[in-house]
Amino acid sequence: MSRGIGKLLEKVIYLGVFFALLVAAVWIFYDKIERFFVFYPFASLDRYPDENRLTYRDVYFETRDGERLHGWFFPGPGDGPVLLFCHGNAGNISHRIENIELLLDAGLGVFIFDYRGFANSTGKPSESGVYLDGLAAYDWLTTEGGVSPEKVVAFGRSLGAAVALETALAREVRAVILESPFTSTKEMAGTMFPFMLLSPLLPENFNNQGKIGSLTVPLLVIHGDGDRIVPFSMGERLYRLAPEPKRFHPIPGAGHNDTYLVGGSEYFDTLASFAAAPG
Repeated sequence: MSRGIGKLLEKVIYLGVFFALLVAAVWIFYDKIERFFVFYPFASLDRYPDENRLTYRDVYFETRDGERLHGWFFPGPGDGPVLLFCHGNAGNISHRIENIELLLDAGLGVFIFDYRGFANSTGKPSESGVYLDGLAAYDWLTTEGGVSPEKVVAFGRSLGAAVALETALAREVRAVILESPFTSTKEMAGTMFPFMLLSPLLPENFNNQGKIGSLTVPLLVIHGDGDRIVPFSMGERLYRLAPEPKRFHPIPGAGHNDTYLVGGSEYFDTLASFAAAPG
């Protein structure tokens, strides 16, 4: 064997060992890595509903594993449907006040809450943790909140779509609305460099595509066709995998965070009409 070939084989072996160690490290520390890249909580509330003269209840409630969560309950007019609003991975409930006001104007009630580790909620966020948070929020809404289960619409945006879906599979709800949803964090990693290099080896966390076939209530999927964070095709795939009855509402020109702004009145009319008559 020539000296040149020997050095080449030595480099290949070193690269193989490095890659194997990298894969092992990712598997061992994957939960911490995922938490670092998935969750971006803001520690303080920047605004309050009072500034917009909204009627609401400031509430605290506990999760099954002992965390104390914070939320705002905005009763809608009459005895209509109420959105259990599971927000995205960044910020906190104070960054959704304008959106909430528009939902109230559309005739919907809203209960929005912060996941563990966000703003006034205790703990650290994780996949299993935010699922427990969604269930605790539902339980508060249907007990102390006084909203009957047949009036609850699980609404999740982006990361919140996974929480809304999990809640709908574990509790009785009227319907589910998933906005800008992803199929799984594994497939999301496959869309981003350098994570795409390891995505085939990653676990199927936040596996919406593996769960959505078990839905037994009506579904509405909303997605902007200009979404550069979560591919539009993921929303389409989740819609295809879901059982009937279901609806798909694309928003031309909308990105990931401006669906309700670009969608305008048609967006809110779609949400309100679906919540009122989801079947």
